[in-house]
Amino acid sequence: MHTKSLSFRLLIAEGLVLTVFFALVAIVLEQGFRNSAEKALQERLQIQIYSLLSAAELNDADELIMPPSLPEPRFETPGSGLYGFIQQASKKLIWRSPSAIGLEVFSPPELQSGQFIFLIDKQGRYALHYDVIWQTVADTEREFIVTVEEDARFVSDQVEEFQKTLRLWLLMIGIALISIQVALLRWSLTPLRSIAKDLEAIEQGQKTHLDGQYPSELRGLVGNLNAFISIERAHLERYRNHLADLAHSLKTPLAILRGCIETFNAETVKEQIFRMDEIVEYQLHRAAAKGGQKAIKTVDLSVIINKISASLSKVYIDKKINFDIDIPDSCLIYCEEGDLYEIVGNLMDNACKWCKQTVKITLYLKQRKARRDFSVLLEIEDDGPGIPIGKFNDILKRGVRADENIDGHGIGMTVVYELIELLGGKLEGGKSTTLGGMRWGVYLP
Repeated sequence: MHTKSLSFRLLIAEGLVLTVFFALVAIVLEQGFRNSAEKALQERLQIQIYSLLSAAELNDADELIMPPSLPEPRFETPGSGLYGFIQQASKKLIWRSPSAIGLEVFSPPELQSGQFIFLIDKQGRYALHYDVIWQTVADTEREFIVTVEEDARFVSDQVEEFQKTLRLWLLMIGIALISIQVALLRWSLTPLRSIAKDLEAIEQGQKTHLDGQYPSELRGLVGNLNAFISIERAHLERYRNHLADLAHSLKTPLAILRGCIETFNAETVKEQIFRMDEIVEYQLHRAAAKGGQKAIKTVDLSVIINKISASLSKVYIDKKINFDIDIPDSCLIYCEEGDLYEIVGNLMDNACKWCKQTVKITLYLKQRKARRDFSVLLEIEDDGPGIPIGKFNDILKRGVRADENIDGHGIGMTVVYELIELLGGKLEGGKSTTLGGMRWGVYLP
């Protein structure tokens, strides 16, 4: 698995977190088990002290006498790991168990009567010391210190056994959790793999957009990708149209030049060369202005409408057009700025060209049309004569104008229609119910 893989990074991160977590759990549980084992040992040693005290007796000389046979057999077996000692208050040793032969006894710290002290001595043995005052027959008191020790290996063996069991179970649990995590990662990342697969299908021409059922968290990404795909497809289609327009525009000058080969006419050649130069410059300008590698970002449609209306009021100053603008202060659209200028500019210019005196521009947000949700609806209306019946579909074709007597190239509305379609929007036209002229409705995604 590649080190740049998202799944690999997540698995490594999860593995590190689980390792640290299990290490801390092991330390805490082992320390807790050790404390519990030491507490249990202390209680056992306390019982052994009581058993020694119950077996001890004072003779007539007030000397402590221990029986030859003790209640705990381990006290009688050398090296058994359980040792007993009895000292006087002066720390003088007066008895040791047979199991403690040859062992050194360590004096405990100062004790009060009836006090227990549990500690580890210098030899690494657990020791429990107990101070007891013995009432003699002569009504005198004798103070003794009873000590019972046990080798630390009895606790360490239990702790080691617990460590082996604990680590085995933690390892098994860790493997199970990692396996579950791998399965969860594969399941969770399935939508991303689905998007990658759909993008490959788009690249191969099998799809046009990302149209799968994706989680809500990815819908924003999918929407932006679809918008980007639509814009890039619009760029490609626009380049093709520019080339087609350029080729078509150059056909006539080339035919004229071809005819000048036999009957050379210098003036005609110059004229056609100049015309061809104008055509090339015009098409290159269109391609550079609208198809450049500019970053796609959100643009304010309201600002664009206000700028275009201000410019058109100067162009058509003789008509004294009344612009009835009903738009919000801001309307952000994710689109190329040049495309919006092309769409809005052509529609508003046509409205100004055909209106009598009034052009109405309205923006509606969050609109739904044909079972689709659109972010904005732009309406442009005028009080002119409108488009004749049967001409609506024709004017969307290249080179066709609503009125052949009016100057123009007949491609403005075609460009608008193609841009809106390629951007995933919808263009509709009809009669204005308020002004009586033409109404254009532009739905943008």
